Amino acid sequence: MSRIEVKIDHVVLRGFDPADRHSLVNGLKNELSRILSDPATGIKSARSQRTPVLRVGRMSMDPGLTGARNLGGGIAKAIGKGIKP
Repeated sequence: MSRIEVKIDHVVLRGFDPADRHSLVNGLKNELSRILSDPATGIKSARSQRTPVLRVGRMSMDPGLTGARNLGGGIAKAIGKGIKP
């Protein structure tokens, strides 16, 4: 069994309501788990690497909990693209 460890030390969000943070984290965790466990991504054959900063650029966010969850999913997709198999 392979083990993949992802550490996110800091996320900078401007204009984000702190009350929505739990929805963002849940969206991030769920989508990242899906991406990392999907054999089609080829991530299981990725080499160990450190990425000090991953800039994903501007991302739009709809208001409320659903918007926060979707933003978390978008961040996870950006992380998945940043992992090189």
